[in-house]
Amino acid sequence: MIKRLFPLACVLLLFGCAPTDRGQQYQDPQFARKLNKVEQVHSNSPRDYSAFLKQSSEVVQNSPSMAKIYQSLYTQLNDWVMESGDPQDLKKFGIQTAQLGGGDQKGNVLFTGYFSPVIELRHEPDDEYKYPVYGKPDCTQDCPTRAQIYAGALRGQGLELGYAKNLIDPFIMEVQGSGFVHFGDDDSLEYFAYAGKNNKAYISIGKVLIDQGEVAREDMSLKAIKTWVKSHPIDQVMELLEQNPSYVFFEPRSAAPVTGSAGIPLLPMASVAGDRSILPMGTPILAEVPLLNADGTYTGTHQLRLLIVLDTGGAVKDNHLDLYHGMGPRAGNAAGHYKHFGRVWKLGLEASPTQAPWATPPEKLE
Repeated sequence: MIKRLFPLACVLLLFGCAPTDRGQQYQDPQFARKLNKVEQVHSNSPRDYSAFLKQSSEVVQNSPSMAKIYQSLYTQLNDWVMESGDPQDLKKFGIQTAQLGGGDQKGNVLFTGYFSPVIELRHEPDDEYKYPVYGKPDCTQDCPTRAQIYAGALRGQGLELGYAKNLIDPFIMEVQGSGFVHFGDDDSLEYFAYAGKNNKAYISIGKVLIDQGEVAREDMSLKAIKTWVKSHPIDQVMELLEQNPSYVFFEPRSAAPVTGSAGIPLLPMASVAGDRSILPMGTPILAEVPLLNADGTYTGTHQLRLLIVLDTGGAVKDNHLDLYHGMGPRAGNAAGHYKHFGRVWKLGLEASPTQAPWATPPEKLE
């Protein structure tokens, strides 16, 4: 596989989710299982299926094994979109639905967001760009901690891949698991893929800021973390980041489309990371995705989308989906606010390998 976002670290890894009203639609428990058979989907949310054809085509073109399983289902879904896109018409196309119960067994599924950062680096250090980004050293269990790395534990080993002008940009790229870098000294663009980590425990710096009373839980976001960093001196920023001893190393690759763990190019707002034990790679889902304002506040509405599960992540378990937002600062800002709830239906096709999506063992699909 050429590219991978690993482990997919959505905003949850930075600061977790606050138990507030963030788009929950149900109040009373009504689902007994993770996947629950439903005869018909009822949704009045506005629809946007525009990216599904292209995303499903990427799967078919790049993965013969997934195409064998899912192509007939993708075809029916695209036919359904062309005819009406009305969720009440799914049965006419032989499409079956299983609703995710949600972590609360009320059907409220958590959506977080992730993105591909683009950070500025230089090949050689100078007075401004002086914080190194490292390739993986030859270590297994006895790797240095973040604090030791910041103190120079890897200096002089030829592992420097480039130099950043601050510590927070490489840190965010670590959290995302990979990213694009722009070298301003020769105007080149490279992709830094995940190469491994130092095998130390991950500590959420967002939670640290909340626990220390620096940022209110309800105000926590990626933007809030960056704002705090910009308003504090480097020694305090370093002290905060060192609270997380885990450190991710990178491997440079030629710039190419971003791919997930399934090896398929990802399209913004068309692909998600999910728990493969209930949503195997390639699984299409119908989702009422929560819509946010530019400042990250919930609009009070959802949008119905067709998404494909093409990635995984260490924090993405059970009734939690991580929605890919795209590349760059704008995508990062949107993903940084995303910690809201929506409804989700796993889709299958009668008389195909994906039939009975509420019951088919995942191993039968791979």
